Amino acid sequence: MSQKIKLIFYYIFYFNLPHSRYMSFFTKMRVWYLSKILKVMPYDKKSKVENGVYISNTKGLKIGKNCRINENVFIQEAVIGDNVLIAPNVSILSVSHNHSDLSIPIVDQGDSTPNPPIIEDGVWLARNVVIMPGIKIGEGAIVGAGAVVTKNVKSNTIVGGVPAKYIKDRS
Repeated sequence: MSQKIKLIFYYIFYFNLPHSRYMSFFTKMRVWYLSKILKVMPYDKKSKVENGVYISNTKGLKIGKNCRINENVFIQEAVIGDNVLIAPNVSILSVSHNHSDLSIPIVDQGDSTPNPPIIEDGVWLARNVVIMPGIKIGEGAIVGAGAVVTKNVKSNTIVGGVPAKYIKDRS
């Protein structure tokens, strides 16, 4: 079965199942589907994937063990490590719009080449974070709520703001 058909099936049957706060069985069903059918993550009983997690493309998506992905998260493509927390309404982007030719409307210039972000182990992406294409977020980093990450983030640091800037080291 092609990946697009599997994704359509995900959206029809798993995407809108209720949040796990009502019954943990629903998140287990989504984790099972992402691991066994879409094959984007290993099956792990500690992982949670809530309702409304939009997956644009499974080709460039890898999710590690013991990850918590909250509701309304948008993921184009990414490499996500183990023990990662992703709060609600996070956007992880791997493509953008081409815009270099001033004689052609941006809408007609197509998309950039996919460049999936890398989110290393133990990262926490707080609510409403936007990760731009090609960004690497180092192990143990924390990205504060509402940040737009346009540059790589060093391991064990805390960043925040628009654009995201270094705040302090974790200690």
